[in-house]
Amino acid sequence: MPHPAQLTDVTHHLLPGPAGRIHAVEQGSGPLVLLLHGFPESWYSWRHQLPVLAAAGHRAVAVDVRGYGRSSKPDAVDAYRMLDLVADNVAVVEALGETSAVVVGHDWGATVAAHSALLRPDVFRAVGLLSVPYTPPGGPRPTEVFAQLGGGQEEFYVSYFQEPGRAEREIEPDVRGWLAGFYAALSADTLPAPGAPDPHFVSPGATLRDRFPTGRRPSWLGEDDLDVYAGEFERTGLTGALNRYRAMDRDWKDLAGFAGAPVTQPSLFLGGALDASTTWLSDAIAAFPTTLPALHASHILEGCGHWIQQERPEEVNRHLLDWLASLPTRP
Repeated sequence: MPHPAQLTDVTHHLLPGPAGRIHAVEQGSGPLVLLLHGFPESWYSWRHQLPVLAAAGHRAVAVDVRGYGRSSKPDAVDAYRMLDLVADNVAVVEALGETSAVVVGHDWGATVAAHSALLRPDVFRAVGLLSVPYTPPGGPRPTEVFAQLGGGQEEFYVSYFQEPGRAEREIEPDVRGWLAGFYAALSADTLPAPGAPDPHFVSPGATLRDRFPTGRRPSWLGEDDLDVYAGEFERTGLTGALNRYRAMDRDWKDLAGFAGAPVTQPSLFLGGALDASTTWLSDAIAAFPTTLPALHASHILEGCGHWIQQERPEEVNRHLLDWLASLPTRP
């Protein structure tokens, strides 16, 4: 079998979208399953799922989210609002000649997938969430929440990312090295040692990179895989990807009318036991009976970090296929 970096039997599309173009990678035929990546990744983070979903009789389509890869990258921060990302997903379904899809997302992609299901239940008939559980809109303004984390002694990474240009200045001189360190900081086999400074926070006057593990690469990340990711971001820069963090307060305003709203379509959650997204948001997982009333299953994979579908592809694929098989036949 060819290395994932040389995936075969996939079709690359440049589809029309609200911001210009959306790059999508397709494999298989059957009911449409739309795959949304997180930060800082690309369609390629689904390389282990595309052939398996296709072999099981699904039309698997992984996109470059707006701001990434070969998809359009608008300049304005406002262009990265949740409403726009949901509109992109609807445009992909329509451009592929379909009327409905199952949507599955990881990291930021999980949040976008959940809101796609929330806002457009007529299009997205089921939703799978990896690593980041669904939290309904509402509550305090995001920037105010993030500013309080760290107790005034440290700065939370989201606040760090929200300042235009700041993270770019850290990353751009060595994109490949920064990505390798970021992936390692959140991977089960290369997590910082117990008691080491938390890589989700930045010390005064320091950079996020200062807390990354050094000299270690996660077992799931081959040199060819890192080449793919680094090549994309060396070409595109990081601003489009980071603008998602900078648009969060806009979402807070846009989605105020959906405060507390559940996602009622059939759903699935998969998280890593060693992932801060799972442990910090344990209350959100506990609330699933209310927020995801049609939840099929919630699985926490022991010994797994944040990059769940790359760290543990076989387990993730098994859970995805079991869940997809349980869904009603598409309309």
